[in-house]
Amino acid sequence: MIIGIVGQNGSGKDTVAEYLQSKGFNHISISNGLREEAARRGIEPNKDNLITLGNQLRNEYGNFILAKIALDKTEAGKDYVVTSIRNPGEIEELKKSGSFTLLNVEAPLNLRFERMRTRNRQGDPLSYEQFLEIERRENTNQSNTTNIKACQDMANFTIINNGTLEELNNMISQVLEKAKPKYQRPSWDEYFMELTRGVARRATCDRGRSGCVIVKDKRVLTTGYVGSPPGLVHCDEAGHLFETRYDKDGKASQHCIRTTHAEQNAIAQAAKHGISLDGATVYCKMEPCIMCAKSIIGVGIKRVVCEKRYHAAQITRDMFRDAGIQLEVINDELEKYEKQ
Repeated sequence: MIIGIVGQNGSGKDTVAEYLQSKGFNHISISNGLREEAARRGIEPNKDNLITLGNQLRNEYGNFILAKIALDKTEAGKDYVVTSIRNPGEIEELKKSGSFTLLNVEAPLNLRFERMRTRNRQGDPLSYEQFLEIERRENTNQSNTTNIKACQDMANFTIINNGTLEELNNMISQVLEKAKPKYQRPSWDEYFMELTRGVARRATCDRGRSGCVIVKDKRVLTTGYVGSPPGLVHCDEAGHLFETRYDKDGKASQHCIRTTHAEQNAIAQAAKHGISLDGATVYCKMEPCIMCAKSIIGVGIKRVVCEKRYHAAQITRDMFRDAGIQLEVINDELEKYEKQ
């Protein structure tokens, strides 16, 4: 899970982050990414300059950019606490990570100024007047600039940090308990795609190890995986049987022709056992090849859900469009394999 911390200067955001680190969270500060960019540009990292640079980056790349830089440093399966959030666009970007909770930390104005003086961080204001001016600049109403107040209004939880450290830690613990991700049942597409991954483990050609599940009315009709016809030698045993093919633009590509594709095997199983596939949905690892696409159209399948793109699928896309078949790709990235 990711917990974002938002609050005005000196409210205790880093103290909250330190407690979460003690609970196994990894700390990422958006300001650190901003300081790194300032160093690359030869800009002194004082508060005013960082505000100006942050606003400039948002103007150039979008309000989400600083949060995206932070998310690029995360790894799947780990918990993170993200501090120095200053724009609603950053929150929207962090929400895309999945399990995200925003915690707002507040404290009285004078107490926050005293904390900043005590920590004596490079770039912090030296006077109360400077402190108030920076606070004014960080709470503008413009969408592409720093707007901490707007971020605070988006918080899932708020804690008031004006007591002891023990009191603060107790409040954070309560928030952690409430923010724990609730179990979510997978959607039907997620469920059937996970079954497809299990079927693919039976595949015998390591260039794709593809699996396929064909479904109608939320019931599995048939499955298939890439492999040689029954009784014939498999790629995993004898190696690949390559054939060079050329597309309409003359571009050459290598295809293993030893095996039958997962979609074809699933359709063949349905034909063998007298199962109609009319109006069904097929789930597969990547966009079908031309041959599989023609078979899919021929048996009346109306929806194709793929995990990834296939490098030679443009004709398939055109065929599905003309045939009125709904094509959906979950991850808009190319499936890569040897001798593609």
